[in-house]
Amino acid sequence: MTTESRHLSVHIDRPVGEVYDFVSDPANLPRWAPGLGTSVVQEGGHWFVETSQGRVQVTFAPQNELGVLDHVVVTPSGETVYVPLRAIADGDGCEVVFTLRRAPGMTDAELERDASLVNGDLSLLKSILER
Repeated sequence: MTTESRHLSVHIDRPVGEVYDFVSDPANLPRWAPGLGTSVVQEGGHWFVETSQGRVQVTFAPQNELGVLDHVVVTPSGETVYVPLRAIADGDGCEVVFTLRRAPGMTDAELERDASLVNGDLSLLKSILER
């Protein structure tokens, strides 16, 4: 089965290392991705986010020098969602690329809604980091 993907990106006028450090810290998620959740806690080495659907666990890729910010979200129902995310050097700045994947059974309208939410989060991330 082939899954449809859409790559959404934003250019941020900050060095890639600064962007990576900010985004890779799960404690910052509510600041730049409020659609995911409003509060983050760390318990027993795991990060949890309170969402409108309940508590989810978020696990980022191990720290790396390649800008890989992929993370796995485990929903309250136990579903595991893989989220590809990258910070890529672009001159003195950085491009952040989020890969949005169409979930099984997702309608076109739901995909467009999710794309709009992700674009909003990326715009917020840009505005925070370029202050």
